[in-house]
Amino acid sequence: MTKDATIQLETKLAFQEDLLQRLDDAVSAQQQQIMRLEDQVRLLSDQLRRVSDELPQVKEEPPPHY
Repeated sequence: MTKDATIQLETKLAFQEDLLQRLDDAVSAQQQQIMRLEDQVRLLSDQLRRVSDELPQVKEEPPPHY
């Protein structure tokens, strides 16, 4: 293998390592965001359940027939 070919391969490897690190960072950030969103959904679901439990139960009467 020539010196130029070796340099090209090393350059490509360096770019690939950098890209891999950036992709890993992006995936980590997305995972953290997903976890925060899951927590928010859980809290909102609990709040909705509590509010709906506190509402008076209204029995829906069927409309009168004409």
